[in-house]
Amino acid sequence: MTIYGEWSDRVLAGGTLTDEEGLAILNSPDTDLLQLLHASYKIRNYYFGNKVKLNMIINTKSGLCPENCGYCAQSIVSKAPIEKYAMMKKEEIIEGADRAVAVNAGTYCIVASGRGPVNRELEIVIDSVKAIKAKHQDMTVCACLGILKPEQAKRLKEAGVDRYNHNINTSAAHHESITTSHTYDDRVNTVNHAKEAGISPCSGVIIGMRETKEDVIAMARSLHAMDADSIPVNFLHAVDGTPLEGTNELTPLYCLKVLCLFRYINPTKEIRISGGREVNLRSLQPLGLYPANSIFIGDYLTTAGQEGDRDRQMLEDMGFEIDLEPLNKEAVVN
Repeated sequence: MTIYGEWSDRVLAGGTLTDEEGLAILNSPDTDLLQLLHASYKIRNYYFGNKVKLNMIINTKSGLCPENCGYCAQSIVSKAPIEKYAMMKKEEIIEGADRAVAVNAGTYCIVASGRGPVNRELEIVIDSVKAIKAKHQDMTVCACLGILKPEQAKRLKEAGVDRYNHNINTSAAHHESITTSHTYDDRVNTVNHAKEAGISPCSGVIIGMRETKEDVIAMARSLHAMDADSIPVNFLHAVDGTPLEGTNELTPLYCLKVLCLFRYINPTKEIRISGGREVNLRSLQPLGLYPANSIFIGDYLTTAGQEGDRDRQMLEDMGFEIDLEPLNKEAVVN
């Protein structure tokens, strides 16, 4: 048995990795990658079998954001030539849910740019979710609307929102290098407000923003401490016109090691390969599904994704099944 196999056995027995072991994964020789993927898959398969969850995003409000996040084409400091528009109408959001059902996406993510939702935007989302739930009862609806107040979280829960996404994006130590218009604690508090309202928490990261490997380990541990049910792992797709323009730190092999690390530290959680997988994992995208058990299909917020047919072919070729099970609401702590 390899050392990676010993670590996976320890995790399956309820143990965890040390920081030194986490660094060993990120620094592991490229020639060890197949052994590392095999050991990570042992954990993934134990909890999720051979199933993959499909998630689809709708960007209901684009640009017009007062925040200064260095990675984001929608922020006030970005000069990227993106499409900008105010909040979509209810009917458009419902149509997006219909498209998600048509491609077997079990989770529909309603995303809006901005620091947080104003009353009009919140009402549109609430009305849309009620209509979507009446039409597609088994669909998992995720909202991602920025920083939430406790009463807003409660209203989203009452409307039928199953999951709320608010990414920590990076480590607490590296946060101010990425944005100063809100704090790391603002993000953590929003996730906690969602949990307190009985909504399943979703929070993830962006890898490749000039962070250290110690930062990557800190991110994985923070999400474990927050008990995030779903963890999107994004890999920076540096958009021209943003402060991180030209940043290109990642290799496909390193991205795979990061996914393995997140599986070891968050063994029971949904690990989703998210934005930037196409440009960073490239031809090695299929291997990411050995540690991860979830992907986005279709386009992202301001960048294009891989064609849905190619994603479905990838899953079929790898022998994976699409997971259509609805979110287990009994697992959400009220």
